[in-house]
Amino acid sequence: MVILLYTMCMRNNLIKARTCVYNINYHIVWTVKYRHKILIGDVEQYLKEELLNIAKEKDFIIHTMECDKDHIHLFVSAHPKVSPSYIVKMCKGISGRKLFIKFPEINKKLWKNTLWNSSFYIETIGSTNEENIKRYIENQKRKE
Repeated sequence: MVILLYTMCMRNNLIKARTCVYNINYHIVWTVKYRHKILIGDVEQYLKEELLNIAKEKDFIIHTMECDKDHIHLFVSAHPKVSPSYIVKMCKGISGRKLFIKFPEINKKLWKNTLWNSSFYIETIGSTNEENIKRYIENQKRKE
């Protein structure tokens, strides 16, 4: 039974927890305050690295992510106990603070030490359109 369950997990891209198998996927989008185009070059690279570190620390998985100068798209999987709003809160809060520390020149473009817009978009993704969402996120940068 355990071997069969593990095989199912690998085959269907499911994640196995101690007592359950789950695959809850989210498409998450948020923007830079005032839509300033600051997510380029070193800032973009550092943001992506930090988001991966946050995901590892906070126990969720980022499958795909892409920035487009003033906003970011994430394709995320998480255990049901980790709420999508918690994922956004951790990503925006920690990454914003670390970006201001690493790149103090960003503060000159934004007011009151606020990097991210307060709003965000979350969509739950079923297994049928998982590949479509991944392609959409990967193609964000190519739309210019």
